[in-house]
Amino acid sequence: MVDRRSSAVTSISASLLLVILILTGCGSVRTQTGFYEPVYEELETGNFTEAAAGIERAKENGKYGHKDRLVYYLDAGMVYHYAMQYDTSNTRLHLAEDAAEELFTKSISRAATSMLLNDNVLEYSGEDYEILYANLMKCLNYIRKDDIEDAFVEVRRANLKLELLDQKYDDAAKELTTASKNDTLDYDIEYAVDNVRFHNDAFARYLSMHMYASEAKWDDAHIDFELLKDAFAKQSQVYQFDLPKVKYKPSSGKSILSVVGLAGLSPTKEAFELRVRSDKDLELIQVLYTDTEGKDAEYGHLPIDLGVDLYFKFAIPRIAQRPSVVKTARVFANNELIGELQIIEDLYLVAEETFRARKSIIYFKSIGRSLAKALANYKLKKEVDTGGLAGWLKKAAVDVVTDLTEGADLRCCRTLPGRIFVGDFELEPGTYDLRIEFVDYSGHTLDVTYYPQYKILDKGLNLVEAFSLQ
Repeated sequence: MVDRRSSAVTSISASLLLVILILTGCGSVRTQTGFYEPVYEELETGNFTEAAAGIERAKENGKYGHKDRLVYYLDAGMVYHYAMQYDTSNTRLHLAEDAAEELFTKSISRAATSMLLNDNVLEYSGEDYEILYANLMKCLNYIRKDDIEDAFVEVRRANLKLELLDQKYDDAAKELTTASKNDTLDYDIEYAVDNVRFHNDAFARYLSMHMYASEAKWDDAHIDFELLKDAFAKQSQVYQFDLPKVKYKPSSGKSILSVVGLAGLSPTKEAFELRVRSDKDLELIQVLYTDTEGKDAEYGHLPIDLGVDLYFKFAIPRIAQRPSVVKTARVFANNELIGELQIIEDLYLVAEETFRARKSIIYFKSIGRSLAKALANYKLKKEVDTGGLAGWLKKAAVDVVTDLTEGADLRCCRTLPGRIFVGDFELEPGTYDLRIEFVDYSGHTLDVTYYPQYKILDKGLNLVEAFSLQ
């Protein structure tokens, strides 16, 4: 970073006086989540139709503003999938995918817009894991509609997005570095992003493998099977559990029944508090956080000369896991236990890994915004310090306004599943009463899904889903 302060700091100081007016015109600068509570209750009790109605009521009541439309598309698309309204689910998830591409580009080109406030006032552009699962849930929707051709399209889109992640963020970092030369901070910031170490999704390979097998394309199915194993072998940071026992080619006279179980709820975001201390003598800023022992630890430092000694704070989002009581699911055919499901995907681990690159961008952008505010705060407090109680109150008001405009952007889709389980079972073709029982860690039954008189085909895809979002 190269210090190139100018009269722009004065401009920022003047602008900060208008923040309260801006706050009344641009909507909330804090992420609102309270309206989700009744939706969670319906999801956890399996009342999916009512959960979808709750999402729609929240939208009607203004809980999803225009800047939050992508969150609505994702939340609604997922809940309609659980409610087996597959066309409506696809409509919402298609809108989510289209909006994500447009809004990410816009978010980079307008990087300086939130310099005085925070990212909550901007249009939410989605996380990569959210759009990945939008594609995979659309794939499941098409499978349930017996539309294998369109299901293939979705799984291929998911795979392509993962392959291009590093390039996506490399390009974004270059554009942001260039944009920083002309933004309101008046500092050159070199954006550096962490590499994404996730380019091969096991669940996507699982679905593709079975779709190929349903068309007797055994070579293609085998390729996906090998890629599935490769996902586990080379991405241990995401797949921290054993490879599930999957099977795509049945023995003679048998068919494969594939069961997909969606359990728990997806990770959310929480605010990670950071503090910045500038040192005019050393001409650097140090970024600190509180470690698990309650002590100051360094998050990083940057060679920036502010010309004054300042101490201020800001927050960035980080992925937060939501625990689930679901251990596994047992599968019965005609009241006979045929096996248990095994985990193939933990969305917390996928989310945490795919968030690496974006988190780097958010970090540098937040530092820039915080520096601008800290300098403006410092200058304004000197200007309004008239002494006595009145001067103290004015300085306190400046601090309050600055704090009001800070806050990590915690928006995310909150209706995705937390973990995905799968199981492949050999059965003779015929009609079966299927039962899938989700159990907790004590072996108690949580939720049961029935497929009475389910016909297992000799040729084709035999795949069923079950949900326990507890």
